[in-house]
This record gives sequence, C-alpha cells and structure tokens, in this order.
Amino acid sequence: MKPEETIDFHIRWSWSKISRAYNIEAAKYGGTMSIGYVLLNIEKEGTPSTKLGPKMGMESRSLTRTLKSMEDNGLIVRVNDPKDKRMVRVLLTEKGKKERERARAVVLAFNTAVREKLSEEQLTHFFEVMNTMNALLEENHIFEEK
Repeated sequence: MKPEETIDFHIRWSWSKISRAYNIEAAKYGGTMSIGYVLLNIEKEGTPSTKLGPKMGMESRSLTRTLKSMEDNGLIVRVNDPKDKRMVRVLLTEKGKKERERARAVVLAFNTAVREKLSEEQLTHFFEVMNTMNALLEENHIFEEK
C-alpha cells in the first residue's frame, strides 16, 4: 500500500499544513499555534492548569513550557483557587484577552474558508468520519488481533 492510500497519511498531511499556516500567522504577532490554542481554551473564570492539557490533547511537558512562555509574555497569570488552595487556575490578562480575540479571528477565518469550499453534506460526512475515528481510538482496540 502506498502512503497516499492510507488514512493516516492524509490526516498527517492536512494537519501539517494547517499547523504550518496557523504558526505562520501566529508568528506575525510573536506567538505560536500552541499559544493560540491555550488562549482559546481558558475559560472566563480561569481554568485549572491540570484540566488544560487533557482538554486540548497536549502533553504536560509541552503545556508547562507553553504556559511558562505565556506567563513570561504577560498573557496569563496563575492564581491559587480561592476555594481549593491546592488548585492553580490559569487566567488571561488584558493582553491575553486581546490576543485571544486575534486567535479567535484566525480560527474563524480558517473555518470560513473551508466552509466556502465544502458543502453541508461534505462537512456532515467529515464530522461523522472524524467522530467515528475518535471513538475507535478511544476504545483503543485498533491493533488487537481478531
């Protein structure tokens, strides 16, 4: 089987191009796609740092580096939760809120461009396929012998 005949080839190929496009756009403002992704996933009242990684599918080491960079750049602050002192919440600063709006605009522009090229039926099938694949991967039975 040729690589271009496999499902994962097309997913990796597309994701590589999407990631590169987002990183090029983010670099214009001194950021990265990872920083933009974190900005978009922090809730208004703050998000526990332990919930960010699983929410975004990021490894804890990568998330730790990204959060440190964001803190150094004044995009976030980390504060102890007033109700549970063991929990640290990540909050956006004013600068972080502005950058979140920029990241949001970039994501919306990407989605608009894709939606202009695909029909509703194509999008429906795409989401069905991706949901099925994610469910299959969650079950973790892909490589078991039958």
